[in-house]
Amino acid sequence: MNYLFTSRPFRGLLIILILSLTATWAQAQSGTIKGAVVDSVTRKPLLEASVSLLLARDSSLVNFGITDGEGQFVFKNVTEGQYRVLVTYVGYRGASKRVSVTKADPNVDAGALELLAQSQTLTEVSVQGEKAPMAVKGDTLEFNAGSFKTQPNAQVEDLLKKLPGLQVDRDGNITAQGQAVKKVLVDGKPFFGDDPKMATRNLPADIIDKVQLLDQMSEQSAFSGVDDGDRSKTINITTKKDKRKGTFGQQSIGVGPKPGDDPRYIAKATLNRFSNGQQMSILGMANNINQQGFTAQDLGLGNNFGGSGQGSGGNAGGGSFVRSGNGGGNGNGNGQVGNNAITKSWAGGINYRNSFGKKIDMAGSYNISNTNTLTNQSSRRENILPGASTSGTSVRTDSTFVRNQTNGSENTNTNNRFNLRLDYRLDSLTTIRLIPNVSWLESNYMNQSQSQTLSGQGVTTNTSNTNYNSTGSGINGNNSLLLFRKFRKAGRTFSVNWNIAVNDQDNLGINKSLTKSTTPLSTSSGSPSSQTATDGLYTQQINQQNSQQTNSMTNSINASYTEPLSMRQTLEFHYNLSNNHNESNRAVTDFNETTGQYDRPNALLSNNFINTYMTNRGGLTWQTKRLKYTYALGVDGQQASLNSTNLSRETNLSRTFTNLLPNALFTYNFAKNTSLRFNYRTRINAPSVNQLQPVPNNTNPLNIQLGNADLQPEYSHNISLNFNRFDPATFRNMFVSINASRTDNKIVNSTTFNPSGAQTTRPINTNGYYTVTGSLVLGRALKFQDQRVNLNLNTNLTYNQGTSFVNERANLAQNWLIGQGLSLNTNLYDKLDLNLAGNISLQSAKYSLQPQQNTTYLNQTGTLDLYYQLPLRFTFTTNVTFNHYGGTSGSYNQSFTLLNMALARQLFKQKQGELRLQVFDLLNQNRSVVRNVTDTYVEEVQSRVLNRYFTLSFVYNLRRFGAGFTPPSNNNRFMRPGGRDGQGGGGFRRNG
Repeated sequence: MNYLFTSRPFRGLLIILILSLTATWAQAQSGTIKGAVVDSVTRKPLLEASVSLLLARDSSLVNFGITDGEGQFVFKNVTEGQYRVLVTYVGYRGASKRVSVTKADPNVDAGALELLAQSQTLTEVSVQGEKAPMAVKGDTLEFNAGSFKTQPNAQVEDLLKKLPGLQVDRDGNITAQGQAVKKVLVDGKPFFGDDPKMATRNLPADIIDKVQLLDQMSEQSAFSGVDDGDRSKTINITTKKDKRKGTFGQQSIGVGPKPGDDPRYIAKATLNRFSNGQQMSILGMANNINQQGFTAQDLGLGNNFGGSGQGSGGNAGGGSFVRSGNGGGNGNGNGQVGNNAITKSWAGGINYRNSFGKKIDMAGSYNISNTNTLTNQSSRRENILPGASTSGTSVRTDSTFVRNQTNGSENTNTNNRFNLRLDYRLDSLTTIRLIPNVSWLESNYMNQSQSQTLSGQGVTTNTSNTNYNSTGSGINGNNSLLLFRKFRKAGRTFSVNWNIAVNDQDNLGINKSLTKSTTPLSTSSGSPSSQTATDGLYTQQINQQNSQQTNSMTNSINASYTEPLSMRQTLEFHYNLSNNHNESNRAVTDFNETTGQYDRPNALLSNNFINTYMTNRGGLTWQTKRLKYTYALGVDGQQASLNSTNLSRETNLSRTFTNLLPNALFTYNFAKNTSLRFNYRTRINAPSVNQLQPVPNNTNPLNIQLGNADLQPEYSHNISLNFNRFDPATFRNMFVSINASRTDNKIVNSTTFNPSGAQTTRPINTNGYYTVTGSLVLGRALKFQDQRVNLNLNTNLTYNQGTSFVNERANLAQNWLIGQGLSLNTNLYDKLDLNLAGNISLQSAKYSLQPQQNTTYLNQTGTLDLYYQLPLRFTFTTNVTFNHYGGTSGSYNQSFTLLNMALARQLFKQKQGELRLQVFDLLNQNRSVVRNVTDTYVEEVQSRVLNRYFTLSFVYNLRRFGAGFTPPSNNNRFMRPGGRDGQGGGGFRRNG
């Protein structure tokens, strides 16, 4: 199998699949069910009542709709069978009616379904607790979890994959309506901080009642009602009321032999104790198969302390494309953490939430994690470079260098994180909110690399052997203190937010290298006297100790006051004062052969640098709200001062910047389920202390990194346009997102190469940076016999343009990416769960200075996830990931298939236990291939990855709710007694 989407066998299979779906769908168009919904007393029609068509045998959803202006509804293309029509309406008790569609009577009139107001006495049997599959409530899209079936013991992540408009990739990253989901809340509160995967991968799906999708505003905007445009895509999962009191969790342990290597192991335990408003969750895990149940937010600190410069050179304004052969999941939905290394890890954590009286709400968590990552890489980098300018005159003498490098590293990190959110209500009008977050890290890093650079004629121009070891520690934290105050006059509010952020890092490293070159290396790489010439080669030996302390503190105060001008108009006055103080102290000492100590200070590489960036920003926003639309216009004035002091060189630089920052917002609601949103924002981005510090970093002597104390802040304009449409009657959805930005004084790289291929990189400011991104998500529900098939199409486009400098010459880079994805997911015959997905992307990079490096290449991926319930309580799961990478380089054109399988036997009366045999990478084809294309090189990197292994695991799912009784896990659906085998006893059947 070489091409997934271009090979004849696959095209034939795809055509057969499409024709089968089309034929089945066409055959299903056999009948209609219509009716009306009226008030039981007045007999008046009820408009926009929710009507669900359910299968009579198991209450699974077939179709959904709402009544029209006459209170009528109709379902078309209904296959033969037994159904229930369920009607719900706010303020009324739900009602249902059984109907049958037959060949003799394909068109059914259910008549008038009478709803009784909840204030009246119930005089007839009605079905309670049943809900419509989804609803739109303002700007929140709400899904009823019970309408989307998942397999036994599924996690929240599995449920999210079933929801229209949501996608979950192999690593557990969630995309909703074309945008990345940043937060996942549980009952409206944080769960282990802001890490989305903590909830989606550690909570069971069968405790979920609703899934709400919303764009969460900032803390102050949500309070004042004046939108500042700062929103983040958020999911809030609400638990079932009958699951809010009990104990539940999952425990698993597994081992597997690995010939010639350490045995594979995996262990995980989660325990949740909910008691209405009080929630406590404990988790622990350990494995050496690249699995993590959380987002690795703070695990990269050790890599910042050094390394051999693998992949160095950087992007100099035009952007870089990276394509990776990610090996995908492990067969049970937990995914692989990267596919370019081998990681073993352990972690533990506790999350606690409670309310103390009516005044205090608290949610907090603590995590500790340890990761050990082994990396072995080989790379080939090709540079096609123009000659340097001389006295302002361009000299066109292109040169070609090919660098072959091997790189091995071991990185061990121990990370601690603490999060807290505390609300204290002083009275009905005043609230204080405290949100501290802190993390601290200990790191050990070892790296060894060897490289050889060849000229275009195949002559060796330099060789390098580098060893770098470091130990480091760091602390990163912030604390927000907010005061919210409402006044007696509706709409008049005052809020203030005081935020303190601290980032302190301390590292001690040993840098040893031996470099040979046909020309002298940059004197920035070390003392000039360290270079000697023998047999036409300059040899440089470095043996240094470097100590780096970086400390930063940011204090900012945001104050907002809103005054209602009328029922529809509000004026907001806001002010921000911010002070960002950074200090970087780098001390380098050379090894002294006489004393055997690192006691010879290296003044060239040492520096003590202080940078302070202070801003004063004030402005106003005028907002108007109408029934269908809202608009806001605002302008801020900002004065910023940048003060840089070089204590080592006894120099000082002070500058002041004044800018106007306009903003605008417009939203329009075409209908209940259709909206348009336009947002324009401007912002200032200050350079980092590492970019400003004018001292060389010679960790890689062939790639010297310099700072630039003359950098100015970036000024960017950002425009976003979002269109959302969702039809709850047909499950059709369309989400369009367009984002564009222009940045002035963009900080880019200026790279200079010497004749032997060694380079020096320095950040500078330039203009002409533009980026445009767009995404289109289309979804709809198809019919496959009596089951619903969710179809999603995802189209994305990215374009960016920027200017960098290579050998002091301007280089315009233009990069394109066009991608098309398709996914299908469904539950077939109650026993088969099937998910299909495919993606194809075309990427192109063009450079004005080096057209020889222009490249265009095509990536194709296809995935199949399958779950099948076998007889005798056996289950079979598999996922197949096919990757094909086609480019201009023959060595890069390759394909591979990752095949994972698992066979499990469900144990105990209610299937709470499971014995599972898994195999990862059955075909032993897993690999990592990455191509980096930048303005100075094209590089291919291959990494050692995790290959075929087997594990035998035991999994136990704990479910204890109420007084020792496990309520039905069918999402509030009462079923007939004696559900099918394995779905639970007690007269209830699991359907969710």
